Amino acid sequence: MSENSGAVQGGFSRRQLSDEVASYVRALIMSGHIQSGDFIRLERIAEELDLSATPVREGLLSLKGEGFVELKPRRGFVVAPLSVADIRDLFTAQALLAGELVARATTRMGAADLRGLNDVQEALRKAAQAGDGERVESLNHGFHRRINLAADAPRLAWMLSISTRFAPRRFFATIPGWSEISAQDHAAIIKAVTERDADAARAAMMRHMENAGDLLAANFESAQATAQPRYSLPGVGASLLRAKRGDPG
Repeated sequence: MSENSGAVQGGFSRRQLSDEVASYVRALIMSGHIQSGDFIRLERIAEELDLSATPVREGLLSLKGEGFVELKPRRGFVVAPLSVADIRDLFTAQALLAGELVARATTRMGAADLRGLNDVQEALRKAAQAGDGERVESLNHGFHRRINLAADAPRLAWMLSISTRFAPRRFFATIPGWSEISAQDHAAIIKAVTERDADAARAAMMRHMENAGDLLAANFESAQATAQPRYSLPGVGASLLRAKRGDPG
């Protein structure tokens, strides 16, 4: 058995743990909690996620390959340059892919599919009204997954999934206004899909993705004013990994 395939902590493989580290640090960067030029303290990340140094280093090496961090000889990992324009570009790409997927799904979704989509949307609307951002985030993921599966374009869906890795999905629920905008945008998407208007569905989905990008870009820009690196995300950290492992909180 290879080193990467063995269970090394709480039933998680080393690869799974390093992927969680990469996801966590990527969210710290995209949300502006740590910024271009900041040196990343491995021990702080390890403490926050309740992990050893090995998966933390491996996760940071993965982010180096993605261009999020740089490795300085004898100094360690540093956050690579990232701008508001970079964030907007990312969501422009997502908008194009998601727009094509919903356009294809519009001609393929049957009555049962539409009922399921409406059920998710109604639950999401209620969660937004209740201020339950975590549930909104989960339902939002389910809403888009139903559309992407219905499109029956696995390569396009795969490309979209790669691009969405760079956006801190867990963090969106903490951004003011995101829950309400998500619920509103989905209503326009459902209306277009129900009317079998692929062009309108594409336009509505692209607006939805661009709205999300605008919110994240504005939050990122605001966070640039914070001088001190912050290694914690609201509701994310060791408690998340414990929940995934089934450990007590």
